[in-house]
Amino acid sequence: MQTQHYDVVIIGAGPAGSLAASLLHQGGRRVLVLEKEQFPRFSIGESLLPQSMVFLEQAGLLQNVEQHAEQLGFQFKNGAAFHRAGVDTQFDFTEKFTPGPGTTFQVKRALFDKTLADTAQQQGVEIRYQHAVQACQISTERAQLTVLDTEGVTYQVDAEFVLDASGFGRVLPRLLQLEKPSEFAVRCSFFAHFNDKIDCDVFDRNKILITVHPEHHDIWYWLIPFSDGTASVGVVIDPVHLAGQDLDLCDDILQGYLAQDPNLARLLSQAEQIVPARKIQGYSADVTSLYGPRFALLGNAGEFLDPVFSSGVTIALRSAALIAPLVERYLAGEDVDFEIEYSQALKQGVNCFKTFVKAWYDQRFQDVIFHQQQDDTVKKMISSILAGYAWDESNPYVKQSERRLNVLAELCQSS
Repeated sequence: MQTQHYDVVIIGAGPAGSLAASLLHQGGRRVLVLEKEQFPRFSIGESLLPQSMVFLEQAGLLQNVEQHAEQLGFQFKNGAAFHRAGVDTQFDFTEKFTPGPGTTFQVKRALFDKTLADTAQQQGVEIRYQHAVQACQISTERAQLTVLDTEGVTYQVDAEFVLDASGFGRVLPRLLQLEKPSEFAVRCSFFAHFNDKIDCDVFDRNKILITVHPEHHDIWYWLIPFSDGTASVGVVIDPVHLAGQDLDLCDDILQGYLAQDPNLARLLSQAEQIVPARKIQGYSADVTSLYGPRFALLGNAGEFLDPVFSSGVTIALRSAALIAPLVERYLAGEDVDFEIEYSQALKQGVNCFKTFVKAWYDQRFQDVIFHQQQDDTVKKMISSILAGYAWDESNPYVKQSERRLNVLAELCQSS
């Protein structure tokens, strides 16, 4: 069996894989991307955060997204709206503490991911679709992958470095026994696309709408409008609320829960579901390490928190933007401290998001965002985090997220 040689092999052609491949290719490295699916393919995570635009522009991937946004149904996005038991609030991401883009898109991920991958290919990146990594041998001396191609034939690829951007496939965590339980409870999400037919003067299609269940505040819904009149709609539920129900009846569960919130029921009263509902269960994940000899994990292949603040794609792109220059230096023979320069640097923002996700489910953050009297300066700091700028340590709610949020929640709860 002939072995092929590359500087870097990337597992997965999603946003993290395409971005890392683009940056490394621009640096003159011979890069191979192995993707087990054929694009376009379904993926969840459709509401981007403005911080993502910085990374896409850095890799030369943003122009094609902006140029084709309208024809692909991508919706301009400038913030997030929240609803709970008749109370509404919203965040305008252009009114934030951290400099940088304040707008982005709500995207159909199959088309968004294909646009990024196609652009990387146009730049010269080699992507092999329907090639699945079956095994790996990685040591301080070498990294070798065994790959199954579209004809059912296996071959081997040697690389100086391997990046796992396989998302929920989590290829290297499985093969190298790196997986560990997440800190977050197991939850189920049920979702589908609709012709939403929303006819409401106060509904803002430029924002994702996050709705809290009127009785159970640990249950929440997303409504992500697209520019072609369709929308992604879903509900996230602790399985304790689903006891005795057949979880394979996804349409019934989704429609049943949508009917339980008066505001959503009103907004979607004319909506037509256009695809069968899907289910994802137990999606939160973690690993013992984000890196090792000659490999690193990107995005969801490392840790996935929760979909509530749409942080997944931003974390994935941030991980790719962080790792690419470090791999460049490593391949050039320089000393790289992957613990400090990659793992800790990435986790700084991930941990900030984690603080707010935990506070969402224990309702501290809900009490903050639905509080009737909001300080403009504090709101801009919170808006920055919700816009994805969770690595800006000049923001006190990033640098001391747990302490600051606790104090703020106590103030809101006592007033």
